Amino acid sequence: MNKKWAVFALAAVLGLGAGCGKNENSSNATTENGPAGSQQAATPTPPPPPPKPFVVPAGTEIPVILSSTINSREAKPGDEWQGSVAADILVDNEVAIPKGSGVTGTVVNAKKQGTFKGEATLAVKLTRLEVRGKGYMVASSTYGGTEKGKGKRTAVVTGGAAAAGALIGGLAGGGKGAAIGAAVGGGGGLAASGATGGKNVQFSAEQRITFKLEEAVTIER
Repeated sequence: MNKKWAVFALAAVLGLGAGCGKNENSSNATTENGPAGSQQAATPTPPPPPPKPFVVPAGTEIPVILSSTINSREAKPGDEWQGSVAADILVDNEVAIPKGSGVTGTVVNAKKQGTFKGEATLAVKLTRLEVRGKGYMVASSTYGGTEKGKGKRTAVVTGGAAAAGALIGGLAGGGKGAAIGAAVGGGGGLAASGATGGKNVQFSAEQRITFKLEEAVTIER
């Protein structure tokens, strides 16, 4: 009788121990698998790559509307002037530089009448674009003109190492002295001329003039 009870007691102890081990193993497996599964499910999808910027190539024409008048009598080399882009600039049929974007330029040459062989001269170039709140330095051709002592005005375009583009718009203040010039070499030269009145070269506010980029510029979207 005592042996029978002893066998039952031993069996009960062994069964209880096996059950506890199984529960512990199940608990450990749940604990180990739970966080790993949660971490795997919580991994975010990587964002798409940012869109590529626009690259406006060298040679692109940038038409500009002047914000204020520039006159060879008062202007000095190094003076800055302001304006805005006169038309959308497209790259691959997308607007890279919107119409109305701000521009900054500088006076590269200015002499009033009588200070250089009786001629007045004025030349400007584009130096900076403001696009979607960001500024971009640019290198452009030079737009300029001379006024001879007898009232004959000559429009000139020069362009550093690259050939400059055509003049667009007339030299203001001279009535019918509008000129549309052809490209000239990097050393500068005569593009077009017309008889006008006045003694100094003047580019008037709201006048439209066109520059050409001498180097490509990258514009963020």
